[in-house]
Amino acid sequence: MISSPLTLALVLLLVMFGFLLSSKWIGFSLISTGIIGLVLYDANLPPVLSIWDKAGTLLANSIWNSLNSWALSALPLFILMGEILYRTAISTKLLNGLVPWLTRVPGKLYHINILACSLFAAVSGSSAATTATVGNITLSELKERGYDKKLALGSLAGAGTMGFLIPPSLIMIIYGVLSDTSIGKLFIGGIIPGLMLAFFYSAYIALQCLLHPEYVPVKQDNYTWGQKLRALKEIVPVFALIFVVLGGIYLGMTTPTEAAAIGVVGSLVLAWGFRNLTLKNLMESFMAAVRTTAMICFIIAGAAFLSQMVGFVGIANALSRYIVSLELSPYVLILVVGFMYILLGMILDGISIVVMTLPIVLPIVVNAGFDPLWFGIYLVFMVELSQITPPVGFSLFVINHISRENMYTILKATFPFFLIMILMVVLITMFPEIVFFLTDRV
Repeated sequence: MISSPLTLALVLLLVMFGFLLSSKWIGFSLISTGIIGLVLYDANLPPVLSIWDKAGTLLANSIWNSLNSWALSALPLFILMGEILYRTAISTKLLNGLVPWLTRVPGKLYHINILACSLFAAVSGSSAATTATVGNITLSELKERGYDKKLALGSLAGAGTMGFLIPPSLIMIIYGVLSDTSIGKLFIGGIIPGLMLAFFYSAYIALQCLLHPEYVPVKQDNYTWGQKLRALKEIVPVFALIFVVLGGIYLGMTTPTEAAAIGVVGSLVLAWGFRNLTLKNLMESFMAAVRTTAMICFIIAGAAFLSQMVGFVGIANALSRYIVSLELSPYVLILVVGFMYILLGMILDGISIVVMTLPIVLPIVVNAGFDPLWFGIYLVFMVELSQITPPVGFSLFVINHISRENMYTILKATFPFFLIMILMVVLITMFPEIVFFLTDRV
């Protein structure tokens, strides 16, 4: 039996990673780790039967308390909206609408990845859906036109992660529910950082193409102003859906859950308008949404149980006191937290990182003087980094699947965009006004 909370925390960390490395379901791993933690704790241990009673009570309470949330109902709706759009012609429409406007910009069609991912992220909320949908169209198109393979792969990997940052974001919904932070304000707080990140990506692409003209094909496509204006009609439906879904939240007319329901209806209207609304597509969308939602909810329930166990045996308080005793400055603390998230991103997916660490990390950073709203955006950036961090960066697997390139080539192409994301994290840490500029005005 283990009486020291910090020693128990170390043992449970090893146990949890043992479960994860054995390919067990993440939710199962979290619940099993929590039960083992209760069994190992020896502060006035009751009989064994009482331990299992306590575990059952904590598990039942954590499942109910973590999933019985009206705000969380926005999650399956946004997932369903993204799945419906993924199976429509929206990606082709985006490409056709953006191409005529980018032919004279330094970098030309490389910016398609940045703009298309930004727009699709604003109607899907999923990085995986954004990367797969845009990549399936743009990578083959760029290759056929003679664009550099590495820059195309890197820009897609970087821009694809913006599905977590540009609202509506699934990670923001989960964070808002678990931290009791306004989801609407999280959505608003992510706008300027998201736009800045997209701008930095495009600026890097333009600079690379100016320094390496061979990255861009010599052939020049010319479009008249009439063709450019006609191309706008291809992306008007996308902007209309973005306005309907997010405009209601920003104007205070709808809650995120209501906006998500409106988004599902809007995605069905777009699918019908694009003539892609078939019974097969609809059933595939529903089944994919159910699978994804069930997976996320299982992880949330497991993490909630583990966090209750952590509080019950005193690990959270002991860890907080230990970190406070180190007398770290707020910026050193957030640097240590950042390194921790990058390391976790090498072995866990983003959603798991959030629900596993938040119960312990959030009280520590709040006590250090950081605002929960700001930390939510910071955490989203960390999750984005996890999407392109080997060996479990999910966006890397998506790109590997659709491009058939080896992982080394993809990692090498992605690294500059990884550094740009690190730069954005530094900027919002040094200048938190970037996050609060819009939230303080609504």
